Amino acid sequence: MHHSQTRLTVTPSSSQVFRDEPVSLRCEDASEGWTVRRNTSRERRTECKVWGTPAGSSCTISPMDPRDSGEYWCESTEGSTSNTITITVSGGSVILQSPALPVMEGDDVTLTCRTKMADPPSADFYKDGVFIGTESDGHMTLLHVSRSDEGLYKCRVQSKESPESRLSVSEKPTTSMEPPTASSAPPASSAPPASSLHLVFRLICHLVVFCPYCISTFLMVSIYRERATGRDQSVSVAMTPPTHAEQGLDDDYDDVMSAVTTEHQF
Repeated sequence: MHHSQTRLTVTPSSSQVFRDEPVSLRCEDASEGWTVRRNTSRERRTECKVWGTPAGSSCTISPMDPRDSGEYWCESTEGSTSNTITITVSGGSVILQSPALPVMEGDDVTLTCRTKMADPPSADFYKDGVFIGTESDGHMTLLHVSRSDEGLYKCRVQSKESPESRLSVSEKPTTSMEPPTASSAPPASSAPPASSLHLVFRLICHLVVFCPYCISTFLMVSIYRERATGRDQSVSVAMTPPTHAEQGLDDDYDDVMSAVTTEHQF
């Protein structure tokens, strides 16, 4: 047998029920040919039509009896199976209502100690036989459950105990990026994508416009430097020593001044 996407659900969603209460089992996401089967202390792999009332891929048991306690699942004509749910039918006065299906890791889970009394009683709760707390209203909430919360739970009201039921915690699925499928993957091609071609074209256009600008700037700087060099040479020429004519005028001036000084002395 192999498992499929079909899932068995139960109403009420509890792994324990009282005697004489009705229970409805349903194969969800099931095509034609699926039926509910069970294993009990008296029978193996019997179909719904033997012990319940079938309606398509659903099955109702009314009323329940302690002999209906057992494992229930959906099965197709080809042998595919769903998940399994364990149901306990109590003939006593106390039951523990706990999820019949596995709960998701991180969720909050409420356990209810139920009796046939009208008012909610104060109840003691146990896990794997160890006392874990008392709740005055008969409800215990497990916050953000993890795999460590899995185990067998029961409750006690005064001196009356419920049967034990297993709480299962399933691992929370990790969120990861799905790899691209064949349909969504880009087609293999040696040619670059259009966006790359566009970028290359724009780069060439910028170079074509920018290069002449650089060349003209370089030429203008060179011409300016040459002109500046010529101007410096002109200035240096203007600052050269005086000519012979200018030196002669200076000598004549000195002779005249010497003659005047000599006459004055005589």
